[in-house]
Amino acid sequence: MATKLEQLSANLQAVLGAKISKQTVALGEITLECSVAEYLSVCRLLRDDVGLQFEQLIDLCGVDYQAYGEDGSGDDLYKGARYAVVCHFLSVTLNHRLRLRVFAQDEEFPVLPTLVDIWPVANWFEREAFDLYGIMFENHPDLRRLLTDYGFVGHPFRKDFPMIGTVEMRYDPEQQRVIYQPVSIEERNNVPRIIRSEGTHHG
Repeated sequence: MATKLEQLSANLQAVLGAKISKQTVALGEITLECSVAEYLSVCRLLRDDVGLQFEQLIDLCGVDYQAYGEDGSGDDLYKGARYAVVCHFLSVTLNHRLRLRVFAQDEEFPVLPTLVDIWPVANWFEREAFDLYGIMFENHPDLRRLLTDYGFVGHPFRKDFPMIGTVEMRYDPEQQRVIYQPVSIEERNNVPRIIRSEGTHHG
């Protein structure tokens, strides 16, 4: 008799077939990949097919694969697309989970269709992925930044975003308001000072 994971894998193959470009099993969970063109179709089938019934989108997040797999030798081991969206689904009815990964094709302007019409909870998840990674979601009803401030420049979870940021915010007492200015970092001596108490003897 097939295990629960094997049964789910067979159901996915039967329902989705050629729409899936890759299917792997790791740590007791199945991960699917599909193209951007098949993304909405796959998601609707995942939700609506009687053998799948993934009613809940638990999470959706962006991923930046720049420098993925590099080992410090200078060799660029990863050759795939840079930006992806990863979705985690739960079927409450059938008690199984699934991960779906979709790569955006255009690195300069990564864009995927929104899932809001399929799972309304995708709204804020997609806003977060837009804010932190700069991934656009076509037909999203309200694609605004979610976690960073209104005047924030750039997308802070991108691998090439500077660790210290590009602007800093402070209150200006003369203007009596918050102002933004380029980051200014004072040079400092990073050599640690050793402080010894005089007269301390170690035996």
